Amino acid sequence: MTHYFLDSSAMGKHYHAEIGTAKVDALLQEPGAHHFISRLTGVEVQSVFASKVRTRVLAEADFQLLRLQCANDIARRLLRVIRITDWHYQKAEQLIRRHGLTRRLRTLDALQLSVALDLRQRGLLDYFVCADKSLCTVANEAGLPIIDPEQP
Repeated sequence: MTHYFLDSSAMGKHYHAEIGTAKVDALLQEPGAHHFISRLTGVEVQSVFASKVRTRVLAEADFQLLRLQCANDIARRLLRVIRITDWHYQKAEQLIRRHGLTRRLRTLDALQLSVALDLRQRGLLDYFVCADKSLCTVANEAGLPIIDPEQP
């Protein structure tokens, strides 16, 4: 049984066709696999959808549909939501101090990475799924096996 953590850059691909969608969809359909997201991903994915509406890639009605589809995937436990705790904030601060001086590591990315590292430490993570190249680099340096859905 494989355990995946999907950050927002990967998760959005499941709801809107783009480069990497097929790989993300294949991971989500993998029999017996567990798929984790942080509570933050639910908010960030909605921001991704809203951005697509603003740039006229999606209609506003599509925004509502995708938001409900994501909520349904969470309700039926296709995606298991991990709450963010004080420990995750502390770990995110450590990650920024360690990697942020030489790499682009944004606040929310550090929080996502801290949740993934926590899951890995608890034996609940095999792969960090991410399409953000900078975050993939930092996650790899932090010791996480990476799947970039945009890479063949």
